[in-house]
Amino acid sequence: MTDIEFQSREEIKAFQDKRLCEAMAYLKQNSPYYKRLFDKCHININKITGIEDLVDIPFTEKKDLQLFNEDFLCVPREKVIDYITTSGTLSDPVTFGCTEKDLQRLAYNEKKSFMCAGLRPGNILQLMTTIDKRFMAGLAYFLGIRELGASIIRVGNGIPELQWDTINRIKPDSIMCVPSFIPKIIQYAEDHGIDYRNSSIKKIIGIGEGLRNQDFSLNLLGRQIKSKWDVELYATYSSTEMGATFSECEYGMGGHVHPELIIVEIIGEDNMHVTDGEIGEVVVTTLGVEGMPLLRFRTGDMCAKIVEQCKCGRNSYRLTPLVGRKNNMIKLKGTTLYPPAINDVLDNTNYVQNYVVYVRNSESGTDEVLVKVGLNDDVVNTHPTLSKHRDRAVSELKNRFRAHLRVAPIVEICPVDEIQRINFPPKTRKPIKFIDQR
Repeated sequence: MTDIEFQSREEIKAFQDKRLCEAMAYLKQNSPYYKRLFDKCHININKITGIEDLVDIPFTEKKDLQLFNEDFLCVPREKVIDYITTSGTLSDPVTFGCTEKDLQRLAYNEKKSFMCAGLRPGNILQLMTTIDKRFMAGLAYFLGIRELGASIIRVGNGIPELQWDTINRIKPDSIMCVPSFIPKIIQYAEDHGIDYRNSSIKKIIGIGEGLRNQDFSLNLLGRQIKSKWDVELYATYSSTEMGATFSECEYGMGGHVHPELIIVEIIGEDNMHVTDGEIGEVVVTTLGVEGMPLLRFRTGDMCAKIVEQCKCGRNSYRLTPLVGRKNNMIKLKGTTLYPPAINDVLDNTNYVQNYVVYVRNSESGTDEVLVKVGLNDDVVNTHPTLSKHRDRAVSELKNRFRAHLRVAPIVEICPVDEIQRINFPPKTRKPIKFIDQR
């Protein structure tokens, strides 16, 4: 059977409409939360026959999952074989129960995503992210590589020394990690005489952070990595709630949807669908989830949908790189920003060891941004300007911000270990780099 992603746009639309009707019937039959919603809002699911009809259904939001978590479960608890939680980076974590069918769906999703990124049986992937701590992604990657028939090395995050020992020992050809970790392992290699450019690594698949701008050119971090290490770079976008991954293909022109797993709407400020290619909020409806399926879930992520055929031959729509999260939009001195733009400047500054970005209300009621930065002493000590006058790091950083963003936040130099404690509080799975105090 031909992969649905390579069929015509009309066939993909008809396919998703059919899967949507099946999902609606399943929710009506099995979900306490959605049965209550349908009754309360007088929704006749038989009238929801296509994606365009979804506008008649209220959104599901993160607070709904927090307040009525157990009511989203569509199966008896004894059918749940794996419990996971969202990261809780910006709010309280939400628990999801996965059935055997859900784990098979995750494996299928990641298999397709890895294939999109060019992996095949025989490839060896080094996984630089955790598989424990109730983390869905790490488990999904492991299951997907097994389903694909490739090999995986579960090293976990951090510890550049262990990462390089593993690369030299087992010779993987691919790495999967948070992109901002790559400059750190490059720096470790340079400091310890490791010839990383001639290592076995040919491909890096990034998770959790962007590598491209809206025009699909590499962003600052992507260019920094590529200038040092001439490997293939692939960006992905996913979340626990959607249980699906949007992965770039070899052309790097957006993350491909897997139509059998998820329906994506892009909505504007009026909560209606925007024109294809226009930036809006990502709203998802999961397909084929047995344990805790979601209908019109607002992710808070901002990007655009690209519907033209990709050079790889897929006709499934793609999502552009994320601009940021809707609730995290910053209006700094008249300029609209999202945290990833600030992160990109800092991640591309070699004398910045770590950092945290605070957004708060100024005395005049406008947004004020404070960036606390820890300096990399090894780099600072050899820097022609900073080695003698460390206080110049503030003005130099502000100049970098102005060059790339047109505006500069408040910059404060702090001890590295102080920033480290903020980035990694107890029980965290993802580094906290953004704190909204508004």
